[in-house]
Amino acid sequence: MPIRRFTGHKSLFPYSQTPKLSYGYRKMNVSRSGYRVFSANSSTACIELAKKITERLGVELGKSVVYQGSNSETKVEVQESVRGQDIFIIQTIPRDVNTAIMELLVMAYALKTNCAKNIIGVIPYFPYSKQCKMRKRGSIVCKLLASMLAKAGLTHIITMDLHQKEIQGFFSFPVDNLRASPFLIQYIQEEIPDYRNAVIVARSPSSAKRAQSYAERLRLGLAVMHGEAHHSELDMPDGRQSPPPLSRTTPGHTGLELPLMMAKEKPPITVVGDVGGRIAIIVDDIIDDVEDFVATAEILKERGAYKIYIMATHGLLSADAPRLLEDSAIDEVVVTNTVPHEVQKLQCPKIKTVDVSMILAEAIRRTHNGESMAYLFRNIAVDD
Repeated sequence: MPIRRFTGHKSLFPYSQTPKLSYGYRKMNVSRSGYRVFSANSSTACIELAKKITERLGVELGKSVVYQGSNSETKVEVQESVRGQDIFIIQTIPRDVNTAIMELLVMAYALKTNCAKNIIGVIPYFPYSKQCKMRKRGSIVCKLLASMLAKAGLTHIITMDLHQKEIQGFFSFPVDNLRASPFLIQYIQEEIPDYRNAVIVARSPSSAKRAQSYAERLRLGLAVMHGEAHHSELDMPDGRQSPPPLSRTTPGHTGLELPLMMAKEKPPITVVGDVGGRIAIIVDDIIDDVEDFVATAEILKERGAYKIYIMATHGLLSADAPRLLEDSAIDEVVVTNTVPHEVQKLQCPKIKTVDVSMILAEAIRRTHNGESMAYLFRNIAVDD
């Protein structure tokens, strides 16, 4: 028998007592009709973010059933009318990323065939975002996923901190790429004692712009790691570097002898900037495999940093990441709740969570009411 998980949820607050938004966002004229919010997740742990968003909006979570059949096929049943309404599908990405994608696609198509007016995907962490460039003889999977979402019926996406901002160009419909940095910066100011004695650290030159943004907003110093221990994505070979066949020659034509490109050789590991006697705060967008973060922390300790924090938007924390973090020199890892990581927190008490549901709820409200999103991007620069 297939196991069914009901995602319907009753708001904990009546419409007259919906909670106010903090962090500068105030609740304004939340419409009680004309739109519905659904969760596309089949995991109980993953619908927690959807519950928080609907509570802030003062609406009930849409009634639907998402489950896996006996043959592992994804099935979706929408249990209320959506005709002519704006529908928001909240989908966080658990460890089984491919199942989560199928849940989103099937639910979007079900809503499309049930005559929903607009279908907006709220995908805080966009999967396959690291596969947004050509690698050897591979493919740009992120572009494929964008095309699949459009074909399934999505008309708009709300996401957060895309791995590369250029990913927005893969879509044929609007994409709102929200930022988590205001929440992480506020955490630094409120939860890290003596943060004025800190320095913002970039793990590699390719992440220096993000670190510079944090440093300038917090009025702190900047340090950049550089050397052979770190391999930027920009240094990875793509398909255009494949060698030509040895025997392919045209009769009567001698092959061109092009200048040979010298191979890159990284210098010994260095820290550009002073971290001695200071708190080191490493910033990044994704923390997944943590070996590089652990190695960076050890080097910073050797250079004199007495406390080490990691701030990241998406805490994927795959494989043995919790154990490695627990045994490392890192004092605290701060991530947002764009990705469910409750199991990892039980394995590693160093992992802390910052809630970003309020900005997602405000983005939903503004999208439905046709209001400008500029307020959510105030003081956000292109490089942030």
